[in-house]
Amino acid sequence: MAKIRVLLADDHTLFRAGTRALLQTLKDIEIVAEAANGREALRLIAVKRPDVILMDIMMPDLNGLDAAARAGRAFPGTRVVILSMSADADSVLKTLRSGAAGYLVKTADPAELELAIRAVVRGERFLSSAVSEHVVSASLKRVDMEQSSLERLTPRQREVLQLIAESHTTKAIAAKLDISVKTAEAYRSELMKALDIHDIASLTRYAIREGLVSLDR
Repeated sequence: MAKIRVLLADDHTLFRAGTRALLQTLKDIEIVAEAANGREALRLIAVKRPDVILMDIMMPDLNGLDAAARAGRAFPGTRVVILSMSADADSVLKTLRSGAAGYLVKTADPAELELAIRAVVRGERFLSSAVSEHVVSASLKRVDMEQSSLERLTPRQREVLQLIAESHTTKAIAAKLDISVKTAEAYRSELMKALDIHDIASLTRYAIREGLVSLDR
């Protein structure tokens, strides 16, 4: 029987090492690649074509939710399990809206990791046992409700927002996205107009508040 091919995307080297060691004990599951951010993960998905992606929700350069949404559009046969330290309703809701098939809290029992992988491969949705039933119910009811200001942004606007919040200059953003500096400036202006936020510090605070980046980055 063919092995389940897994790509692991997390910016913490020790976490990747621990997850890899755990999965290596399962004979029919193999890690085919590892990535430290969402952008690198997307490049590797195109090359390795994994069955499952274990994707950290909070990564530099391109976060896990936006990477999951892109992966779902480009590679519909690949299933994404989002990894997070949080079990709150907002995080679960954002995961469901991104198109990810699973949500696993990093403090979960190691056995849940195997359950999550096998469930999403079967075409099922998997939510960590740490996510309480009332949180799941509230999240599912809110899936079709009005989108938040962050969700109303285009994928490129969210990408630019994250890079700005991570202190990248306009020139650096242009280089990362392979666009001109003028185009990068235009994206920044559109972003500020869309959010009605007109300075970098406020954009950064907004990105932190929305969980796009963390204070320790």
